[in-house]
Amino acid sequence: MSRLRVRRDFLYVAQGRKAVRPGVVIQAREGRCPPGEIRVGFTATRKIGGAVTRNRAKRRLKEAARLLLPLHGQAGNDYVFVARANTARRDWPALLDDVTLALQTLARPASGEMTD
Repeated sequence: MSRLRVRRDFLYVAQGRKAVRPGVVIQAREGRCPPGEIRVGFTATRKIGGAVTRNRAKRRLKEAARLLLPLHGQAGNDYVFVARANTARRDWPALLDDVTLALQTLARPASGEMTD
């Protein structure tokens, strides 16, 4: 797993699919990363709180991604984890459930997409 750090990569992923849960929004898009690799980025806006709250939310999302992306992420995709207002204070098991369900939703083909 490698990190997204450049703004244009975040903007590229934002044009893809997203899954919204109470503790997190996860955006995903196939394409720019090397085959067989997963790239991930994290973001938290000032709307969710001050620097301490934003950093705590991002730390929690990083740990959730470290645990769950190898299990539920799709190789060849880029993911962006967006913190929500209650990410920093949400119960850890509930946050893990939110991330798991969001990743499983993104793994399914979107309605209207053709599958083999």
